[in-house]
Amino acid sequence: MRSESFLHSVESNFDRAATLLGLSSDLVEKIKIANSTYVVRFGVRLRDGLQTFTGYRCVHSEHFEPVKGGIRYAPYADQDEVEALAALMTYKCALMEIPFGGAKGALTIDPREWEPQELEQITRRFTQELAKRGLISPSQNVPAPDMGTGEREMAWMADEYKKLNPTDLNAWACVTGKPLGKGGIAGRTEATGRGVQYTLQEFFRQERDVKKTGLSSGLDGKRVIVQGLGNVGYHAALFLSQHDGCRITHILEKEGAIVDSRGVDIAALHEHMNETGSIEDYPGFTKSGIEMLEAEADILIPAAMEGIINQDNAARIRTPLIIEAANGPVTAAGDATLRDRGVVIIPDFCANAGGVTVSYFEWIKNLTHIRFGRIQRRQLENQFEALIAGVEALTGKPFPVAHRNEVLSGTTEINLVRSGLEDTMRGAYSAISATWNETDSVPDLRTAAMMIAVDRVAQSYISIGI
Repeated sequence: MRSESFLHSVESNFDRAATLLGLSSDLVEKIKIANSTYVVRFGVRLRDGLQTFTGYRCVHSEHFEPVKGGIRYAPYADQDEVEALAALMTYKCALMEIPFGGAKGALTIDPREWEPQELEQITRRFTQELAKRGLISPSQNVPAPDMGTGEREMAWMADEYKKLNPTDLNAWACVTGKPLGKGGIAGRTEATGRGVQYTLQEFFRQERDVKKTGLSSGLDGKRVIVQGLGNVGYHAALFLSQHDGCRITHILEKEGAIVDSRGVDIAALHEHMNETGSIEDYPGFTKSGIEMLEAEADILIPAAMEGIINQDNAARIRTPLIIEAANGPVTAAGDATLRDRGVVIIPDFCANAGGVTVSYFEWIKNLTHIRFGRIQRRQLENQFEALIAGVEALTGKPFPVAHRNEVLSGTTEINLVRSGLEDTMRGAYSAISATWNETDSVPDLRTAAMMIAVDRVAQSYISIGI
């Protein structure tokens, strides 16, 4: 039921945007419905004998190829959820102007129930099933990490694909989110959380948008609730607290919450979680759980599951600004309630697009077979050294050390990745804000973002005569 409501929420937003754009009904149908969904069932001989697993790979739109989308390992994964996530990927890539179609995959499995060597066997068999059907390929279908998967699983998948295609020069581009030693890119692990930070920074540059929340300008001192301290929630909370002066007053996890009005030390809490496996026994722990979404704060960041804010609790949410770090955390009914109450929501397919943006950079790196900045870094460093020497000679004063280091480190891969990510996130949010503020019929940021995305997909079809 949760997955059906998720798909319904995505399609409801699409329908609203398509109506406002005035698209023809046949084109609307073409864009809305998934191109294909594959269900694979395969056996793996493990400790208890032959085990059968069910996996999914949905291709929502091939208006650009390859199609792009993560693979999650979750015990509740099903076809409706995968199709909803694949549709979101189509709109996300279009919104961020990334030349990928949308896809998504899943394996119905709880990865915590299996030993690493068993999980590797399962992942490699799943990769074989995908490869048979062209559902993993540098030129057609490029998976990435999602919930329950990470660098390790992507390395296994890439290695298995390479074994199956030993003469493919670009084989390592078949997935993104790999470890650095296996063709990954600096900054990929932090990318989604970093993108949330960049999006919030841009929101607070838009005075018209901030005014609608009733919040004061700037992020400094803002009280933030983060639901879910996985990879995305952790990095978003860490960067916002360390770089922007936010106070992370509430951290919500499945076993309870950490509450500290002065601001939770995110790095220390994360270390505690790594050591103990939970947030329990950390200062400020309370068994109060999901109701903490309704606590008083300035910004709410749902960063875990879809459907966590719905018709049952939306009326009690007290934060004036929500930024969706997870996919689909607000249902269609919850969204309508919040919109009627004047709560501003930065939608998921904008806010959490940092991951696919940096995945795009990784894919490019793999295809070009060269690390970002490798050719020009020393040449630019020599130029800046000469410039700094000239400034020092003219002024008679030494160039500040901090500024010197910043200037000379400008073309490392991590700096280039972060620069490209910031530019992408800021540009996307700025376009959404303009559509929202300058078009009377657009009720919220979600509709504005969907209108931009759907129009771009529509134009790609129209340009080839569809």
